[in-house]
Amino acid sequence: MNVPDSISSLRAYQPGKPTEELEREYGISNSIKLASNENPLGPSPCAIEAISKSLKNLHRYPDGNSYNLRKRLAEHLNVPFNQIVLGNGSNEIIELLVRTFLCPGEEVIIPAPSFLMYKIMVQAASGVPVEVPLTKYVLDLDGMLKRITSKTRMIFINNPNNPTGTIVKRREMEQFLEEVPNDVIVIIDEAYIEFVRDPDCPRGLEYVDGQNMVVTLRTFSKVYGLAGLRIGYGVMKEEVSEFINRVRQPFNTNTLAQIGALAALDDRAFFEETIRLVHEGLDFLYHELDRMGVRYLPTEANFLLIDLGRDSEQVYREMLKRGVIIRSMTPYGYPNCIRITVGRYEENLRFIETLKEVLQV
Repeated sequence: MNVPDSISSLRAYQPGKPTEELEREYGISNSIKLASNENPLGPSPCAIEAISKSLKNLHRYPDGNSYNLRKRLAEHLNVPFNQIVLGNGSNEIIELLVRTFLCPGEEVIIPAPSFLMYKIMVQAASGVPVEVPLTKYVLDLDGMLKRITSKTRMIFINNPNNPTGTIVKRREMEQFLEEVPNDVIVIIDEAYIEFVRDPDCPRGLEYVDGQNMVVTLRTFSKVYGLAGLRIGYGVMKEEVSEFINRVRQPFNTNTLAQIGALAALDDRAFFEETIRLVHEGLDFLYHELDRMGVRYLPTEANFLLIDLGRDSEQVYREMLKRGVIIRSMTPYGYPNCIRITVGRYEENLRFIETLKEVLQV
């Protein structure tokens, strides 16, 4: 089989282990999953109701233009309708940007560690991922500027960054954008932006109409609880969206995803309850980890990076045996760290109690 080197050398993305797989593998029950940054409350009730009413129309193709959802998003975000592109998760927008604007051999600057799919998608398109290490767990924007060359086509900014939960501050972002060439696309991935408490965190939407080619990515997977529907969106200049729509498949977002996202967007009570639960959960986890003397990185997302000072793979396996699914950060270059999603109070408590047990093993 003739497979390009850019594909054969890839390492597949490893998602968090599903609870069903864990229970089948270990012969246990009542496991909890704190590995994939999902919403602990489940999906928006308004989304469930709207989807239930729409099941009878599944024999029809989706609206390939996603008119109703894009119109509502345009009103919600106060941006022009044609600046919005919907995707099968914000992941697909990343892929569409790479497929549309990157030629083989051209470069994309990526923070490291960050969302693993940036590197995978760039390499799969025969592009060259240029990784810039974080500085004290924060994106090194100065380091990124120094790596810009005539071959640079894109720069990814994950804000808040996954897996560290850290943010780039407003003045840093604006200084960075002042120095980036105007023909380089800056992709600001804001999958966790709704959870941010720091008032000095910039929003990518503030820069879409500026001199730079800025694309802002957001998702319905996290705060709206629709990860299983796979729907996200990008906001960008119309000259960018016009080219992406030439590449985008006509029915890339399904009917139920569009309807569920539209309903969830107006479910303010669910949105606020999710934010409250996550922030209270983080405060609880901070307090308990402080009592245990375990280091962690304060976060602006719905997950927490914890430095155990020991092999995270071993801790990951021991936690699995006890029915608690977390994420080892070894693939991200942090072999002594784990990442956990903030859950409901009882899940957070079970995590703390199980971690105490495992650390004594």
